[in-house]
Amino acid sequence: MAPDFFRASGETIELVVRLTPRGGMDALDGIGRDDAGRAFLKARVRAVPEKGAANAALERLLAKRLGVAPSRIDIVAGATARLKTVRIAGAGADLLDALRALG
Repeated sequence: MAPDFFRASGETIELVVRLTPRGGMDALDGIGRDDAGRAFLKARVRAVPEKGAANAALERLLAKRLGVAPSRIDIVAGATARLKTVRIAGAGADLLDALRALG
């Protein structure tokens, strides 16, 4: 069973990420849950939340950690919020394994 912070549909994966800008380092910090019990991937970046810098840093961090090209990653919801929906195109078994390892 897949961890509930992401869902796969065909060759696309969408994951929920809570981003902390100015987090001191670029890192993925495991899985968290909100008050309603919904899961999200915790991420922090050094970049400031101005002019898309933190979002771009998140995309680079996810690309590096998951072994995908940054061009395959898009923030599709929550661009100005801490809680974001991120879509990754061209999902394969390796990517699913990498996501499961985070959870």
